[in-house]
Amino acid sequence: MTESLALAEHIKKRINLTDAEVNEFLSCFKLMKVRKRQFIIQPGFIAHHKNYVVKGAFRAYVVDDTGQDHTIQVSIEDWWISDYNSYLYQKPATMFVEALEDSIILQIHYNDEAWLKQEHHNFETFFRIMAERSMAHMQRRIITNLTKNAEERYKEFEVQYPEIVQRIPQYALASYLGMTTEYLSRLRNRRTKKS
Repeated sequence: MTESLALAEHIKKRINLTDAEVNEFLSCFKLMKVRKRQFIIQPGFIAHHKNYVVKGAFRAYVVDDTGQDHTIQVSIEDWWISDYNSYLYQKPATMFVEALEDSIILQIHYNDEAWLKQEHHNFETFFRIMAERSMAHMQRRIITNLTKNAEERYKEFEVQYPEIVQRIPQYALASYLGMTTEYLSRLRNRRTKKS
C-alpha cells in the first residue's frame, strides 16, 4: 500500500527500525479517506485517534462564545493532527478537526499506540520525539504571537511554510495567524503591489 510507504519513510527519518518493526508499526494504522469539509473530530466526542496526513490538508479549531473560530493547528502531508488534549487524556474533545481538501489519513487508535509504546522501546522513542517536536513548535508559535505584530507573523509563516500559504483557505490562515481575513487580504495585496 503506497499510503503506508509515506508513513514508513516518516518513521525511518526519526528512528532506526528493522523491516519487521516497521511492518508491525504500520499494522496498527487504518487508512481513511476524508472528503473536503468533513470532520474527523468534533467537540464533545473523545478523539480516539491520532492522524498522519498522507494526502490533503486539515485544520483544528475552536469556536468561542461569540461564534468566532480560532485555528489552533494546520496540517498537510507528512504532518500529524488531532485534538491532543482529548486524545492523550481520553476526554471529550474541545476542537473541531476538519479536512480543507479531499484527504487521505492513516489513523492510529489510542490503545494501539499505548500497546506499541509498551511493547517496543523504539516505538516509545518515536512517539516521544514527535511529542517533543510538537511541544517546541507550539512554544515557538506562542512566542511569535506574543512578540510580533500581525504583518511580521505573516511574513515569518510565509517564509517557513510557503506551500501552506498557497493551499489553505485565507480565512483559515488568518485565523491561525490571529488576524482578520480582511487584514490578511490587505497584507497580501500590499505585498503583490510591491513585487
